[in-house]
Amino acid sequence: MNEAEMAAEPATAARIAESPGRGRGVFARRVMRAGTVIERAPVLVMPRSDLLPLRGKLLDDYWFWWDDDHSACALGWASLYNHACPSNATFRLLHDVRMIEFTAVRDIAIGEEITINYQGEPDDPTPPWFFSR
Repeated sequence: MNEAEMAAEPATAARIAESPGRGRGVFARRVMRAGTVIERAPVLVMPRSDLLPLRGKLLDDYWFWWDDDHSACALGWASLYNHACPSNATFRLLHDVRMIEFTAVRDIAIGEEITINYQGEPDDPTPPWFFSR
């Protein structure tokens, strides 16, 4: 990233950039120590039945499970974190404030992609749903 691009971006801990072979991803702009909260993303919670028209469409893969009857559309960078196993970050649902909190599970270097495991636990080896397509 050149100086003009950096000047145009807000002074945040992360940035969006292309992730080779994966589309866009979230990358660290500074060192993040294990335990650092990376983002608290607000969500829009919707009944799963309202999402049926999205089945098989692009947005179908960007929802977070919220509870047995609802999914959440995460705002901010939340829907751009790519999957990895093991991941270097994790997330937890904050139901009372309708947010998802993303936290580093190990130190993350400047320029490193921030990843989450879509199954929840950073080292859960269960393949995500899209690997079976």
